[in-house]
Amino acid sequence: MHRYRFVFRRPLQFLPVIAGISIITFVLVRLIPGDPARVLLGTRATPTAIANIRAQYGLDEPIWLQYLYFLRNLANGEMGKSILYKIDVLKLIATRIEPTIALVISSIVLSVVIAVPLAAIAARNAGRAPDHAVRIISTFGIGFPPFWLGLMLIILFSVKLDLLPVSGYGSTIADKLSHLILPSLTIALSLSAVLTRSLRTAMIEALKSDVATAARARGMPERIVFWRHVVPNSLVPTINLLAVNTGWLIGGTVVIESVFALPGMGQLLVRAIFSRDYMVVQGIAMVFACATVFVNFLADIATVAADPRVKL
Repeated sequence: MHRYRFVFRRPLQFLPVIAGISIITFVLVRLIPGDPARVLLGTRATPTAIANIRAQYGLDEPIWLQYLYFLRNLANGEMGKSILYKIDVLKLIATRIEPTIALVISSIVLSVVIAVPLAAIAARNAGRAPDHAVRIISTFGIGFPPFWLGLMLIILFSVKLDLLPVSGYGSTIADKLSHLILPSLTIALSLSAVLTRSLRTAMIEALKSDVATAARARGMPERIVFWRHVVPNSLVPTINLLAVNTGWLIGGTVVIESVFALPGMGQLLVRAIFSRDYMVVQGIAMVFACATVFVNFLADIATVAADPRVKL
């Protein structure tokens, strides 16, 4: 159990990271051109009405004082009140978090389901036609922009074939799953391309390792050697790569939710940016940052569990 001692000290190391992200987010949000009060009231608003709104939400205070108010709210388990929606930011985020979590989880699962077989085919046929085909496919997957790929999938599976819904989220579980297929596939096709290339390289190295050679010397069939020894030893770099790409994956949900009109946090973030809803933008950015840090923490635990030689 001494290998897991980092579990107790790692959260303390995350605190400066979260603090730095909060400062950067707070400052960058306020550099967005435009006045939230003017956006909220419209172009015909009087100076008095604008001043009242700014005073109501503390926008007339110095920026350092606004940040202290923000920290005080965080300490009290709050993130302020939305200017546009007129409700607490945490309650607003809670109503939008389910589609985003479902999209992220389904995208990760689908990426692994795609990447592992393709990497296995490429590694077991290294240098031959199947390997070249997988590498070409992964190159195309990296090159296609997610928003363009999402539109092409909509045209193919929704417009032409009429197999899947174009947009929305649905109400029942089955309906929600059907609405998540195309968004998840859009993200998975891009993410699995990166995972496939990394996993292929790791599998090729594992096939040449002493562990695999010893297993063959004991008379194990090549199929057993591959799935029992090669694949487990290849997962550690893939887990780390997946954790590194978590930020890109969460950021990708912003674009994908807009393309497929999923009522998640990504779509909420886009609307909050255009309406200059500072509190909502800050709240979603902090949730995304904490989620990224937490996923990397889970990846560290999975890495140590997968390889006893690793110590963090």
